Amino acid sequence: MKQQLTAHDWAAAALEALRGGAAAVAVEPLAKRLGATRGSFYWHFSSRGDLVRAALALWERRETEDVIAWVEAIDGPRERLRALLLSALRSSTDAGGADVELALQASVDDPDVAEALARVTARRLDYLAGQFAALGLDDAAARERATMAYSAFLGHAQLVHATPALAPGGDALAGYADRWIALLTEPAPVVEGAR
Repeated sequence: MKQQLTAHDWAAAALEALRGGAAAVAVEPLAKRLGATRGSFYWHFSSRGDLVRAALALWERRETEDVIAWVEAIDGPRERLRALLLSALRSSTDAGGADVELALQASVDDPDVAEALARVTARRLDYLAGQFAALGLDDAAARERATMAYSAFLGHAQLVHATPALAPGGDALAGYADRWIALLTEPAPVVEGAR
């Protein structure tokens, strides 16, 4: 007797399909992959859009909320920033590690994807800014550093995706992350004539 699929099983399969972008989430191929029928799908979801939203919620939990919870267990904002950046860089360097992230960035014309990306990006930037503020930066500087750190992650992910031979990886990645953290946490330069 075959085990009955859950909504989570469908959402996890849809999340895997999101590596190909939002358009890659299709009920028939997922049903075939899961060894299920369309009836199983409709038992859990009323539409493909509901499935996409469930997959996006799963992505948000795994790749944002669970990561933040893991990092929060680390003492000190500088150490949390380093662990977070190193984890993100390693994830994007792993085979297919940032595929969903990049596919979602490319699928921003889908309203559900755009909403999830906006929510996740805001959450990630807020968390990063909080860590930089805990290091003593004012709110504007903390937000700027958060944006720079997040841009570094996205840029590294794209570099690994497009030209993996040119991206730092392996043993060099820890030193690369350390240099990024050093740059991002150094005091802001004083600009002559600025008030």
